[in-house]
Amino acid sequence: MYAIYNKWPEIAEESYESEHKTIQFKKVNHIVFSGMGGSGTLGDIFSSIFSCTNIQIDVIKGYKLPKTVSKNTLVVTTTVSGNTVETISVLKDAMKKNCKIIAFSSGGKIINICEKNKIEHRIIPRYINPRTSLVAYLYSMLKVLQPIIPITKKEVKDSIIKLEKTRKNISSKNLHSNNLSLKLAESMSKIPVVYFPYGLGAAAIRFKNSLEENSKMHIIIEDVIEACHNGIVSWENYSKDVRPILIQGKNDNIKTKKHWLVLKEYFSTKKIKYEEVNSLEGNILSKIINLIYLLDYATIYRAIINQNDPSPVIAIDFMKKRV
Repeated sequence: MYAIYNKWPEIAEESYESEHKTIQFKKVNHIVFSGMGGSGTLGDIFSSIFSCTNIQIDVIKGYKLPKTVSKNTLVVTTTVSGNTVETISVLKDAMKKNCKIIAFSSGGKIINICEKNKIEHRIIPRYINPRTSLVAYLYSMLKVLQPIIPITKKEVKDSIIKLEKTRKNISSKNLHSNNLSLKLAESMSKIPVVYFPYGLGAAAIRFKNSLEENSKMHIIIEDVIEACHNGIVSWENYSKDVRPILIQGKNDNIKTKKHWLVLKEYFSTKKIKYEEVNSLEGNILSKIINLIYLLDYATIYRAIINQNDPSPVIAIDFMKKRV
């Protein structure tokens, strides 16, 4: 898997420069992103990107569309395999409700449905598994959805340049003490309790999913503001089996920064050791995808430390055969 991760900047650029046609939908005032697992991460990322607009965004990780959809709703379905039953169910629901639809997949049943019903779709290359295929899908979708996305081509290009810089530090070619992903991986001998700010929720959710799938570990994630109203109390019965990780944004809201300061002060008074991960400077896309790159690599390193093969997901295969 690390060989694909090492190529993420090139895959991102190739995907964004691909010949995929952009969408031509008009009068879109509501967008629903549908996908599970690695494909679901894409909805989380786009939700963050669209947070600066007046367009209503829903991320569906299940079988049904919200009742608020209409003919002005664009439903974006993503399934790398093309056979994800939940996503296919959402596609069929969107067809019944006369929504605008575009599907992204590497093949499978969903492509057959789209071709049969003349539904817009794009076929995206798959790289080993959905996790490692993330940037191929993300940057292909950024290209296709460009007419309605509140982010410029320059900002997309900047995110790729930053991926290249991040790679120099975190890749397997730099197994030294300054490798931020390796350093984080070495600290995760205990169950991580991850705190994140609202705008970087997509990176935290992806970190949770990747650590579970790649490293086969438990992990807890909490919004830092909400955690200060409940989750913080659990540290009164501090267990040495868990350790906090703070994912912080360079431009966090001033009140969020205050929460970080107080949280660190509390951990210090309780003598609880914590790790810090900071986003890069830049636009929301650059921040999220570079955090994901750093955190995903950390999960690969942790898998190796745990003597686990990060590729197989036997438990997921077990579920899919029986659901």
